[in-house]
Amino acid sequence: MKKFESFLEKDIAFILLLALLAAGIVGATNMYLTHGVGATNEIAVAELLMQGKNTGNYDAAVAFSSAFLIARILEGPLVGILDIGGSMMTGVGVGLPALLITLGMGFLLDNFFLALLTGFVLGGVIGSVIIGIRKLAPNASMTTATGIMIGAGNKSGEALGPLVILSAVAVGPIIGLGSLIGAVLFYVFKKPIVGGAILGAIAVGAVCMVTGIPLPVIG
Repeated sequence: MKKFESFLEKDIAFILLLALLAAGIVGATNMYLTHGVGATNEIAVAELLMQGKNTGNYDAAVAFSSAFLIARILEGPLVGILDIGGSMMTGVGVGLPALLITLGMGFLLDNFFLALLTGFVLGGVIGSVIIGIRKLAPNASMTTATGIMIGAGNKSGEALGPLVILSAVAVGPIIGLGSLIGAVLFYVFKKPIVGGAILGAIAVGAVCMVTGIPLPVIG
């Protein structure tokens, strides 16, 4: 356990975690573009991407989402927190895919596994840039490290955990169970349960999708 904790304190661990996170998010973007489900953003933000798909004009998605990504990349090494909502879910989930399509590289998103690989590379690059900024401008940083923040970025987010679990249960019992297990684990380790509930639901859904296990739906 100490070796694992020591590894998590290294720069490469941050880059790897960010790469894995981005892989999952771009994979979700592939599902949204292909099947209309799986977006990791608010409905209004995800709709920018779908609107681009329907009209062929991704300018709104690129402009809105990329601005969030750039701001968060600069914010991460300076204040020590990388907000998943702005940087990953919006920037990587909508902004960069829209940019890739605009540049004629949409084929990187057409296949689910290729989308995962694309997200992994993008996340690794973003993580490297953040670490690079910290190395080049150590005096500008307010902290000694950069952490990844998941879920709502304020105290009100602490009340969202049960709502996330209920929403997962409404989708299906297996997804709900995964969300509950994730929330319990995060509670045990004294972390915000909303993050555990979200990750638990995503993990179980991904395992079922890869293994072909059907997901019974309530209703």
